[in-house]
Amino acid sequence: MSVENVDVLIIGAGPSGSVAASYLHNNGFKVKVVEKNIFPRFVIGESLLPRCMDHFAEVGLLDCLKKRNYEVKQGARFLRGDEVCNFDFSKKHTKGWDWTWQVPRADFDKTLTDELLSKGVDIEFEEEVVAVNFNDDGSSETTIKNKLGENRTVRAKYIIDSSGYGRVLPRLLDLEKASELLDQSSIFTHVKDVNRPEGWEGTRITFDVIDLRTWLWVIPFSNGITSIGYVGSSEFLKSFKGSSSDKLRETLKLSNYYKERFEDVEFQFKPIEISNYSKSVKQLYGNGYVLTGNSAEFLDPVFSSGVTFATESALLAAKLITKSLQDETVDWELEYSDHMKNGVGVFETYVKEWYTGNLQKLFFHTPENPEIKKQICSVLAGYVWDETNPFVKNHHRLVKAVAYVIDMEKEKSE
Repeated sequence: MSVENVDVLIIGAGPSGSVAASYLHNNGFKVKVVEKNIFPRFVIGESLLPRCMDHFAEVGLLDCLKKRNYEVKQGARFLRGDEVCNFDFSKKHTKGWDWTWQVPRADFDKTLTDELLSKGVDIEFEEEVVAVNFNDDGSSETTIKNKLGENRTVRAKYIIDSSGYGRVLPRLLDLEKASELLDQSSIFTHVKDVNRPEGWEGTRITFDVIDLRTWLWVIPFSNGITSIGYVGSSEFLKSFKGSSSDKLRETLKLSNYYKERFEDVEFQFKPIEISNYSKSVKQLYGNGYVLTGNSAEFLDPVFSSGVTFATESALLAAKLITKSLQDETVDWELEYSDHMKNGVGVFETYVKEWYTGNLQKLFFHTPENPEIKKQICSVLAGYVWDETNPFVKNHHRLVKAVAYVIDMEKEKSE
């Protein structure tokens, strides 16, 4: 069995793995990226947040993405019947990027890996991690199987698990933990958006709220394709019978706003169903490894946080590994785990309060409170580590408190 020695082995070549690989390569380390699939390949997580633009810029991956002319995302729209709530990223509490993209991930992820390959980063596709052995000093020997079924060994000083939904190390090291979020499921596909309206209406990412736990996403891409998908309780989505195409066509009838636009459109692929999608882990790092992105935590997609957490965690992990390899002391609990848990905790609160209805009360309340809306907009833009924002610092209680005030005002007016 052949043996290869590297400084850092990265499992997964999506945005998380690409950001980590780019940073480490730029700093002179020998990196190897192994990816189970061959790119391009379909994956969800097509709506980005402005915060992740900071990460792509810092590691030198922004210019290659700009050349792709993806659909610009300047905010997001939430609908609930006749009620409309628009968020504009230029009107937020925290300074930072005012826009990002809506992207077909197959093209987006391949653009990243093509750029890395052109820079000399070692990326191997169709390579599966089947076993890992960690030594007392944190170094490791990883057994990797190629598409021919042949095994080889990669020795590394550190491993970054950016395997996303594959969750390689959580499975191999028994790190899986049940999520505290609701049991939600989704069904989704892409369509050729032949009825897309001209201008802003046709390009705006929209979340159409059907009821407290059910909503439709509509994510238009610049290539004329639109991503559509329903999220709802697992029990509710299971109540629809027939094929996945039959189920999605029936759920599309629930949207008064979009049912005509998507009534007879052709599905680009058989709709995919994912059940009980929220995931968690017992720990985010260990001796010689760190988990990033969806390998660590996958939240409900209602606020499009997936790629942002992936790139935030990847860049931070790469920086801390750089320090460690340069013989600097790293407090992984404080500098990595606490930081990531703080950000995830903010979004977890927003996800939970969305499904209790409290956050929906804030979104659709009229008249709007401009200052509160700016603060919430910063969270939706991914700036969830800015503790000058009351809706970040006091997220555990503030959403509930404002919702309570809204209820009290409503009672007085009745």
